Amino acid sequence: MNLANQALLKNIEIKTLNSGLMSSDFDLNLDNSDQVSQKLTPAAVLIAIQEIDDSLHILLTKRSSNLKNHPSQISFPGGKRDTCDLSLKITALREANEEVGLSPNLVSFIGSLPNHETVTGFDVKPYLGFINGPFKAAINKFEVEELFTVPLEHLLNLENFYIESRKWQNKDRFYYTIPYGPHYIWGATARIIRSLAEIIAK
Repeated sequence: MNLANQALLKNIEIKTLNSGLMSSDFDLNLDNSDQVSQKLTPAAVLIAIQEIDDSLHILLTKRSSNLKNHPSQISFPGGKRDTCDLSLKITALREANEEVGLSPNLVSFIGSLPNHETVTGFDVKPYLGFINGPFKAAINKFEVEELFTVPLEHLLNLENFYIESRKWQNKDRFYYTIPYGPHYIWGATARIIRSLAEIIAK
């Protein structure tokens, strides 16, 4: 890994140690905050960082259209905590392995972000990890339609974020988006990335 990438990963590690307040799908819709479920299901995602051609990229998936929660949306590998998971960190690793074939042995943890509450009733813990060896994806087609990467530099640039809206429960709901090529990153995934970008920008 080149020195610039090493320095960026170290900066992320340091800045995420005390990374601030949790986020929510309602952050741009404060009048709807009372609609967040009072009983949230614990979940975790892995923000997996990979070095490709001397630059850092983040792995993202397009979820299967057949899934119950967030079908066809762009997301990080992850899911709800199983009873057998000793920690949420293990949840993130297990889900990444099940969804895209990323072995836990290839992941070096860097840090974590504040929890994120979703409108669908999940309390999501995002973990950051670096893929420290050759990774050949094995996509679980029942859960994932596509696996792709986005340059970390693009995702950390606050100028690449936009606020859009759509009707939800007869109200205009506002949310962050991050366009990248043919991909439309929005909702909880975009909000979690926004948290990371804001932390690094400080």
